[in-house]
Amino acid sequence: MNLNKLTFMIIMMMSTVMTLSSSSWLGMWMGLEMNLMSFIPLMYNQNNLKSSQAMMIYFLTQSISSMIMLFSMISIMMMSSTLIKEMAKISIMISIMIKIGMPPFHSWMPEVMGALAWMPIFMLSTWQKMGPLFILSTVISSPTIYLFIISGSLISAIGGINVTSTRKIMAYSSMSHLSWMSMLMTTSMNWYKYMMMYSMMMSMMCYNFHNYNFYFMNQINSKIPIMGKMSMSIMLLSLGGMPPMLGFLPKWMVIQTMLYNNMYLLMMFMLLMSLITLFYYMRLISSLMLSFSSTSKMINTKNNYTTLTMMINLMLPLFSVMNII
Repeated sequence: MNLNKLTFMIIMMMSTVMTLSSSSWLGMWMGLEMNLMSFIPLMYNQNNLKSSQAMMIYFLTQSISSMIMLFSMISIMMMSSTLIKEMAKISIMISIMIKIGMPPFHSWMPEVMGALAWMPIFMLSTWQKMGPLFILSTVISSPTIYLFIISGSLISAIGGINVTSTRKIMAYSSMSHLSWMSMLMTTSMNWYKYMMMYSMMMSMMCYNFHNYNFYFMNQINSKIPIMGKMSMSIMLLSLGGMPPMLGFLPKWMVIQTMLYNNMYLLMMFMLLMSLITLFYYMRLISSLMLSFSSTSKMINTKNNYTTLTMMINLMLPLFSVMNII
């Protein structure tokens, strides 16, 4: 990493902190704009010509959503009518959905993530969503959010079935988790806990995909050791929310809040859609575990990172259930 990218990364982090700590609408909008302009240079990769196309798509999409958000924020500050303020809140919600790539405003998300390296994909899936999600949590009182939650669960489940690119699969996975986070926002303010666990899972997943140069399903080769395949399989199950993995904890938290608020039909719908998302995770796992490996089948304990990721995904949920943490 050179000095320029380090500078842009620092500005990106500071702009998100500015959005989270701002007490005015314009301060939040300004933080999002600084975040946008500092993240675009981090997307560029001179070895990948498609990254320039992804940068342009990302800039145009974020600019449109920022214009809608600014117009809505000015309407809230200047108008005194309650109806206009409620409509402006709905338009802010729509602009945030465009910004984070949540269905039905998701078409740019797989295209952008499909042309990036794994480090920008991790930042786009986690850090870039913190500011918009914080703003969303302040305007989520409208019942319109349930339409976005239903469409997000449905489209993310169906969209990833015929996809062979692991980067696009991670994009549809991000949309699915966004619908669960939005559901948690409607019932409690603990969405940041879900975001922290999802960021932990994505960091381990992106590190392994980058380490093994794994961009498409047909790129699995015999150089991946058996422990690496087991670790990636466990992390994929965790990302899909399979108990007793780490990824089941945030979904368990959402299910408990939905049961407490008597949202049984919506809960069953989201659980069924999560089962469909598990299907394309299982396609990746079957490609991993059924491919021929010329390496030794003995467990290699020298790979400390692989052992650590498996312990985090398997042991941490058990400790949580036992109220150790």
